[in-house]
Amino acid sequence: MNKPERFRPPSVDTVLRSTDGTLAITRHGRAAATEAIRQVLGRLRESGSPPAASAEHIARMALDRLEALERPSQRPVINLTGTVLHTNLGRALLAEEAIQAVVTAMRAPTNLEYEIEAGKRGERDAHVRELIRELTGAEDAVLVNNNASAVLLVLNTFAKDREAIVSRGELIEIGGAFRMPDIMTRAGAILREVGTTNRTHLKDYAEAIGPQTGLLMKVHTSNYVVQGFTTEVEPSELSVLARKHELPFVDDLGSGTLIDLARWGLRHEKTVQDALEGGADLVTFSGDKLLGGPQAGIVAGRKDLVAKLAKNPLKRALRLDKLRLAALEATLRLYRNPDRLAERLPTLRLFTRKPAELSALAERLLPAVAEALGSGWVVEIAECSSQIGSGALPLETLPSAALALKPAGKASGAAVESLAAAFRALPLPVIGRIAQGALVFDLRCLEDEAAFAAQLPLLKPEAGDGLA
Repeated sequence: MNKPERFRPPSVDTVLRSTDGTLAITRHGRAAATEAIRQVLGRLRESGSPPAASAEHIARMALDRLEALERPSQRPVINLTGTVLHTNLGRALLAEEAIQAVVTAMRAPTNLEYEIEAGKRGERDAHVRELIRELTGAEDAVLVNNNASAVLLVLNTFAKDREAIVSRGELIEIGGAFRMPDIMTRAGAILREVGTTNRTHLKDYAEAIGPQTGLLMKVHTSNYVVQGFTTEVEPSELSVLARKHELPFVDDLGSGTLIDLARWGLRHEKTVQDALEGGADLVTFSGDKLLGGPQAGIVAGRKDLVAKLAKNPLKRALRLDKLRLAALEATLRLYRNPDRLAERLPTLRLFTRKPAELSALAERLLPAVAEALGSGWVVEIAECSSQIGSGALPLETLPSAALALKPAGKASGAAVESLAAAFRALPLPVIGRIAQGALVFDLRCLEDEAAFAAQLPLLKPEAGDGLA
């Protein structure tokens, strides 16, 4: 009986001198190339690879490994989930003006905290403060890194070791099991719940106010709606009660918008201006949701209260860097011209795409997708409903069009999962959703049609997924 021939690999130096070995050195350095080749050789020995493995073959495997290691962890994807403001996919897309502002701020020193005219130290929030005042009517504003931080800063400033009075029906939980009561605890505030889950009256707040009260707070339930036998106190009533007891009244809008979305056919969502006009002393809201800018938390309202927030040591720990400030300033400037906002702000542009436009897009893409998948799959155009996302307008859906990809034979969940994985494995990963035995691609957020179609020939599903 003949013994299997022992694996005799080429030397590391021989592999390094090959075409791909030289390329690996050029791109990644000799040390990294050498280590990658040694790792490939080690795996080949362990796997019992044929002894005929050439130096060029080994070099190619090492180069592929190095290229994979160099690929950025965070990279662009195509969002076909049907959720516009998808938290896991980065929420709002920035306007071109905001992108350019970030690039400019990256390339040179800026007057981040420097007053050029006066030649002295300045304040970073000043770059957007006047814009926020102009757009919202607030007396002043302060900026932090997200809305949870804004709430944290407010509670820590005005309710540390004191009570924050909130309706029991507004103790929300947002994504990742992040709960309002937990934020209050971390801020050092004492939660004082009033009312019931579905009904809270003004007297509930009034009876809870005492010497330990720090503030009254209303939390906008932006990611759910309680319907039926319900009662909630109007902000204007809470404002009167708070001022009677010389307490701050805080309205946390969560997502927050600066313009009435009803003008574009969406349901009206309370704006920051509405909250301030309703009597809120401070309003907290996000920058990267309905506003359509970078991740940020904004507190707008009374000048004396904002001044106290700015002096809290936590403010420095939560502040924005120059890049996000640049993006936010550029985004806010777009709101000065509401008539062109849907054209220039990507978030609003995606919200307002017409079903007919999306159906036409589906018609154009269907033949290419069907050809890429082969006879083992059926590709159909389907009507669907997109979501706003990120907890904003939970009952609002947007009529849209989708491509539904189903196995041609007996439905197989494993086949659909495999196909979804194959689309995610493309150079520009395509993220859809699986529903009713199909991989569904909602086309609302697909603006680069050519990029999607160009990589379809690269689709490589695993064996056994029903492809021809």
